[in-house]
Amino acid sequence: MLMRVRGRVAALAAACAGVCIGSAHAAPPQGFQSDSAFAGSYAARAVTSVPATTQRVSCYTPEVLYAGSLSPSQGYPDGGSTPCAGAATTGELIGPFGTQNVANPPLRVKDFSESDLHVDPTNPQHLIAVSKWFVNSEGYNHLAGFYESYDGGATWPQQGHVPGYEGWTDNSDPVGAFDPWGNFYAVLLPYMFRYLVTGEHFFLAPDVNPALSRSGMAVAVRPRGAATPAAWNVLHNGAPDLIRRTPFNGAQVFDKQWIAIDRNPRSRHFGRVYVSWAIGTSDAGLRIYVSYADGRRNGTHTNWSAPKRVMQQRRGIGDNGSLPRVTPDGRVWLATSSTVSFGAPFTMSFTSSGDGGRTWAKRRVIVRHNVDGYKNTTFRSAFGEAFEVGTRKVGRFYPLYAVYENSTSNGPTALFVRASFDGGRHWRAPLQVNDNQGDGEALQPNIAVAPNGRVAVAFYDRRLPCPERSTPEATVAGLLFDPRAPFGRANYCINTAIQFYTPALRPLGHNIRLSPHTWDPQLSSPHPECICTNGTFLGDYFGVDSRGGFTYTTSVETYNAAGENPGYHQQQLVSKLQTP
Repeated sequence: MLMRVRGRVAALAAACAGVCIGSAHAAPPQGFQSDSAFAGSYAARAVTSVPATTQRVSCYTPEVLYAGSLSPSQGYPDGGSTPCAGAATTGELIGPFGTQNVANPPLRVKDFSESDLHVDPTNPQHLIAVSKWFVNSEGYNHLAGFYESYDGGATWPQQGHVPGYEGWTDNSDPVGAFDPWGNFYAVLLPYMFRYLVTGEHFFLAPDVNPALSRSGMAVAVRPRGAATPAAWNVLHNGAPDLIRRTPFNGAQVFDKQWIAIDRNPRSRHFGRVYVSWAIGTSDAGLRIYVSYADGRRNGTHTNWSAPKRVMQQRRGIGDNGSLPRVTPDGRVWLATSSTVSFGAPFTMSFTSSGDGGRTWAKRRVIVRHNVDGYKNTTFRSAFGEAFEVGTRKVGRFYPLYAVYENSTSNGPTALFVRASFDGGRHWRAPLQVNDNQGDGEALQPNIAVAPNGRVAVAFYDRRLPCPERSTPEATVAGLLFDPRAPFGRANYCINTAIQFYTPALRPLGHNIRLSPHTWDPQLSSPHPECICTNGTFLGDYFGVDSRGGFTYTTSVETYNAAGENPGYHQQQLVSKLQTP
């Protein structure tokens, strides 16, 4: 879920003090790369990939049914809802469920976007990823789902929706993390809405399953060794494991959660689980809160602490998109985005806690930047930020890394990374991440740091043009179904890409292509606000992690390379390559 206030308001008024980013940038430190070299880097770097979510068929019973659909000529070759009709191959429970007050028919899950992925610290062959699990993309009707591998990402035999919160209309913003013992914590945002005749969402509608709260911050834990899709711990003290429900101090809206777990044996708070999210009544009133609990080896945890607001903020400016991280000394770092409105400039800032989340330092600014939307297509922009901490010291401190989008009204969106090597007191000059010379945009960054300290920045890349008409690749990409007919068009279709760095941010080679085929983001794209609007969605983030000598990403693709995706749905592509 991502709150939006209609209209655009004035930019943030603040002195730059060395943190504003202008419109002119130097070349990336690794130098520019030709498009042909980037296209060939998938094979040259021995990248492997698998469309993980095509390996099983998942079904579940939604709390609220939606029958709206768009036609193949509108970019939806297999649009609308599809009855399950015994098609499920996951072995999951498909409902109706105990938290529901209806008995709707089960539907097939067809689209998968907005993902997070993690490698088990106790077994690098074991991976779990989570994403939105859509039964109707036009209506934005989804729960959170998961897919799990035991062989280093080659196959994904365990899949299904994350159970326990089916009684809400949607479960949004799926994220997760492993604890030190191999239990996987998923954090969900269940919330209610119903559909108006137009297809618009009546947010927090009081008449949908009125026995439940209108929204909440929820946890499900997949214990180590879980053998079935339904094997999740979803109760705490005999009730659903909700950290908090709305209303909270008069606020009716929760948004954009994230999680971090202290896996450092020498930390005073070893095993502590930190969850952060935004609470408020409007974009400009959102504030970041943190709650924590102490995890146990058996996949249970202590009671959640009372949510604590971590940063002060001026009236009229909202904080959202918080990202907590833990350095090996047990210190908790948290970055967030601030803006007066989506479409106005963003300020990325951070704070930290040295006492396990009880008290927090004063906010410090990392950078101010523009997120001005993307050209040519209709999928939305979000915060355009990522944050991570180093696993090994550079000098006397663990590094802090910030990645962010920056765009101007006339230029393409590009990505930049900067680091602090003195605990956030000073930040190095930004380095451009994407190394293309044309107008292709780079967007939606995420970042991971391997145990050896190597840094991986993953992102969506639009430098390669869409396939030309009447070519095999155009058929693979499904371009005949796109009403915009983007054959050969630049800055339209997408690949996933990655750039590696040393801990000191020295680039290791050039950008690497992680998707074997260029794909069309307009196909089967969910409508987050209404089927009646043009705005679409491919997620506000996607997952990346590095462990066991390899780096993995899980990101959207819509192509049909070998008959595995004949509906050209949003699938999750898991890519793997050696960490340099």
